[in-house]
Amino acid sequence: MYLFIFSVLFIVFQYVNSKKYFESEAKKLASAEKEIKTLKDSIQSVLMQNADLQYFSLENNEDALSYYDNLNIENLSTYIQDKLIETNEQKGDNPLVPYAGMNGPMKINKIQVLNHKWILADFSDGRHWGELFINYEIKPDLSIDFTRTSHFLYPIPQ
Repeated sequence: MYLFIFSVLFIVFQYVNSKKYFESEAKKLASAEKEIKTLKDSIQSVLMQNADLQYFSLENNEDALSYYDNLNIENLSTYIQDKLIETNEQKGDNPLVPYAGMNGPMKINKIQVLNHKWILADFSDGRHWGELFINYEIKPDLSIDFTRTSHFLYPIPQ
């Protein structure tokens, strides 16, 4: 009789314990599934924002890329960026930057090739910074002519 009562109590204890365990695991699983759904939505949102940001980009503009189909350059955007960065190698300020460096030489830092004719570039001397709008043209000998169209120097916050 004692064995039977002990067995029943043990089975009831195991049942209650496993029921609580499974309920807590189900809650964890539900919260994990909810978090996964939230993260998937966040990823989708970031992908959409990235697609919007890449709209004005040479890599995603087939019409602009076809403009230079006759050139045998594997990654045209990188080639253009490299040529523009080469203008930084001159001693002193970059010739495309219309401002004299006050905290060192003005150099181009970041470049966004918009299409087959336009570039946005960021420049800085370490303290002062601004942006350039540059027209470019690739010659048959693969040299590139850069022409500064517009520029802006940000004011220094006081």
